[in-house]
Amino acid sequence: MKSFVGAGENAPRIQIWTALIAILLLKWLHHLSKARWSLSNPASMLGLNLFTYRDLRTWLDDPFETPPLLPQSKQLTLAPA
Repeated sequence: MKSFVGAGENAPRIQIWTALIAILLLKWLHHLSKARWSLSNPASMLGLNLFTYRDLRTWLDDPFETPPLLPQSKQLTLAPA
């Protein structure tokens, strides 16, 4: 963190806790990954794939796989009456 956003007393605390939670999640994903990278690689790959629809475990096993074009719909369809 280079600077804090906010002027209140809680703003820096919230930002520090958010950064700690984010790094903890990145470390956990790095631990689960079969690809042995440095921590910066999953962080940058996650940023590039943040808005793609894919299973996280599948992505961790093969991060260079092409994402699906359309997500699989889990919504049920109703037959017209």
